[in-house]
Amino acid sequence: MSDITMGPQRAAGNVTNAGLFFRRWLKNPLQMGSVIPSSPSLCRRIARLTEHGPDRVVVELGAGTGVITRALLAAGVPAERLYVVEIVPEMAEHLRQALPGVNVLCGDAFDLARVLPAALHGRVGTAICGIPLVLLPIEQQRRFVAAVDAVAPGLGFLLYSYCITSPLPWQALGLAAKREAWTPLNLPPASVWRYRPAEQR
Repeated sequence: MSDITMGPQRAAGNVTNAGLFFRRWLKNPLQMGSVIPSSPSLCRRIARLTEHGPDRVVVELGAGTGVITRALLAAGVPAERLYVVEIVPEMAEHLRQALPGVNVLCGDAFDLARVLPAALHGRVGTAICGIPLVLLPIEQQRRFVAAVDAVAPGLGFLLYSYCITSPLPWQALGLAAKREAWTPLNLPPASVWRYRPAEQR
C-alpha cells in the first residue's frame, strides 16, 4: 500500500495511466512485463540506484506510462538529462504530454545507437530497462546487451523483473549480475538487477 495521498487530479491521472497501460498490454502482452504499472515502492528503489551528473544522462528503455520516469524526476534527475525510449507511438505521445521537458524518443531500444543522439554516446550514467527481456530468446537478449553497450560501453544496465531468480542467463550473455533490490510490496513482488559486462565485475 502506498504512503502517498492522492488528490482528485492525481488520482484521475493514475486511472488514465492504468487504462492506457492495460490497453497496451491487451494489444501486445509480450511487450509488457506486467498487466499493471510498477508500484511507488519499486519506482523509488530504481531511482535510488540511478547515477547521473552534469555530463551524464539517464536513459530509460520501455517507459510505459512513465511511473518510473516520474520517480526519477522526483529523485532529482533533471528533465533535460532524462532520455526515455518508447517503441509504441501512442505511449510516446502520452509521455511527451505528461512529462514536459523530458526527452521522449519514439524508437526501438534494440537499435539504441541510432535512436539515442550520437552526442550522448558514452555519456550515459545509468540505463534502466523496463522491457520483459526474460520472455525473449537469447539471441534477442544478446542484441539488447549489445545495443546498450554501443552507447554506454562497459556500463551495463538496471533491469526490473518479477522473476524470483535472475531473469537473464547472465553467464551465457557474458555478464556479471547482482540483485540490487527486492520490493515485496510491489504487485507482483519485483527485483532490480544490475548487469554489467563480466570483466567489469
